[in-house]
Amino acid sequence: MYLNLLQTLLLSGLILLVLILPITVKKIEENLEFFLFLCGIFAVTVSQTWSVRLLEESFTAPVKIAAAVLAAGFLFKIFHSHFQFIMQKTVKLFGFKLSIFLTIMILGIFSSIITAIISALILSQVAVAIPMSRRERIRFVVLSCYSIGLGAVLTSIGEPLGTIVISKLSGAPHYASFSFLIKHFGVYIFAGVLFSALWAVFGKHKNDCNETETAQEPEGNCTNKEVFLRAAKVYLFVMALVLLGDGLRPLAYKTVAHLHYAVLYWVNMVSAILDNATLAAIEITPDISIKTLKFLLMGLIVSGGMLIPGNIPNIICASKLKIKSKEWAKAALPFGFLTMFVYFITLLIFA
Repeated sequence: MYLNLLQTLLLSGLILLVLILPITVKKIEENLEFFLFLCGIFAVTVSQTWSVRLLEESFTAPVKIAAAVLAAGFLFKIFHSHFQFIMQKTVKLFGFKLSIFLTIMILGIFSSIITAIISALILSQVAVAIPMSRRERIRFVVLSCYSIGLGAVLTSIGEPLGTIVISKLSGAPHYASFSFLIKHFGVYIFAGVLFSALWAVFGKHKNDCNETETAQEPEGNCTNKEVFLRAAKVYLFVMALVLLGDGLRPLAYKTVAHLHYAVLYWVNMVSAILDNATLAAIEITPDISIKTLKFLLMGLIVSGGMLIPGNIPNIICASKLKIKSKEWAKAALPFGFLTMFVYFITLLIFA
């Protein structure tokens, strides 16, 4: 009993540290991947969940993502000038605001087909190709990542969360197929993608910088060493999230697995630092009601955009554009809380 209580306290304290320290301590912010890796090791050790399976998963799960980042890094390094020329012509043709709007809409909608990873890699290049202030670039990237995170969940190929849901509900009574998530979540997701795009265009703050600049780290100027290093950081980041998610699993089973859907919606804001597929695997049962599923998934998806560790697109774009945790949180949290509240009221009325 005392051991279980100590485990709960230690893991709860760890969650608070993961939420607070990257934003408040500069050294941790600059070495976020290594910090989360140490937190993952600590969580798994406290939970006593070390296993051959976990070690294998922690080493293999990041391979595809890191490989995609590495390959894209070299491709964009080679074709960066061409891509930048095309984007600049696009902005001249459609205008700045419409280009931003269309980018967020297209990446959000098609992320369920081309995957969240590819969408994030394209986004990172669009962001450096369009001249804008750093502050506006970060806002654009954050809102685009919200859009990608929302859109990617609609199919089983967009991101792991969709795969988990369809797999868990493939039997009775839901018999979930490829179109299951589109049928039940399509309207909510499209509305969220549209809201993200509109907020990017019309939701500017008064103190936003009006001066424009090109990105300080364009892909074309990166050395081969920097491309490899970026991929390695993404690998370590994903590995850390695998360990952290597995280590916090016992706490999730104790605290969130059987909560009321309205409470679960807000508790799932922990998805800001944890892999939402892990939480979904814990919380979803074959007999879950559609109403509960809507609260559960929308809470996971939206809160995943609030902090860098919350979603793979966040991790990729923050790494490529060198966005700090504090910068991301400053741009993402106000929009995230507003979106959470709007979805909550909407689900209470219509779900």
